[in-house]
Amino acid sequence: MSTPRTYLGWKVDYTAPAGEPAFTSPDSVSWQVFKNPVALAIGGICAVLLEFADARIRSGVWDHSVFKTDPIGRSRRTGIAAMVGIYGPQAAARRVIQGVTNMHARVSGSTPAGETYTALEPELLDWVSATASYGFLFAYDRFVSPLSEAEQARFFAEGEMVAGLYGVQQKIRSAEDFTAMMQTLLPRFEPHPINTEFLSIMKSGRAAPGVPKGLQSAVVNAAVEILPPAVRDRLELGAEYDLSPAGRFAVKSLARIAENVPDTTGPPAQACQRLGLPRSFLWKSEAQRARLLEAALQCQPAKKVTA
Repeated sequence: MSTPRTYLGWKVDYTAPAGEPAFTSPDSVSWQVFKNPVALAIGGICAVLLEFADARIRSGVWDHSVFKTDPIGRSRRTGIAAMVGIYGPQAAARRVIQGVTNMHARVSGSTPAGETYTALEPELLDWVSATASYGFLFAYDRFVSPLSEAEQARFFAEGEMVAGLYGVQQKIRSAEDFTAMMQTLLPRFEPHPINTEFLSIMKSGRAAPGVPKGLQSAVVNAAVEILPPAVRDRLELGAEYDLSPAGRFAVKSLARIAENVPDTTGPPAQACQRLGLPRSFLWKSEAQRARLLEAALQCQPAKKVTA
């Protein structure tokens, strides 16, 4: 996992200042989920599809960003914002979130059907936040490691602080909350060529140069698979997006490797270092993590390791 150097012109440094907490703690479910790049790829694609199901969000992204000319770059920058919110020092996370909010404040327009929108409408902010939580959580649950209801509830709760900073008012606390929000919006959802164009780009091999095109296609199909069936039906994403047995094996195998082989160069590892933990901390057993976290707390009594 490469570490981008800047976001919105600001340097992103997950290693400093030493001891500054993130909005989620090293023993959180979120730190485990977001360390897995396969879950992030699948979850991110799923979240975009859920967002684009609503014409207001689809038009806002398509007409007011570089998504249509640089969908991969735009998606990566969105991923940086998510990683900063999870692993970054709180001050840096606040700065990035405020920058994103300032950009969104300038976004308004109308859909092809003539419906007006602004990016900071509470209903749209709530849905975008919900789609990200849903996508990342259930990508991890389905293709990396099953999460209990209690772990899922912890994951949703851990995201509430950052969601509030983005202006989210209706924060989901469970899969049932997500479903209730989705059911309210479902009559608005519709198929659109932009959806399939986005999926074609993500399958093309451009998203991850060096990764086999067939594997990238399997990741896309995995993202479609975790869509709620009602949404997939609305978007008319049919059998051509079914994940084959071979594709499922490939995705799960890659996800297991990412889960067990430490990436000591990326933001999750750098954040561990900032809090006095080994860079390989997140890839250790739960018991080992507990011991290391306790030792770090004892060594740094004046600094908070948890948010």
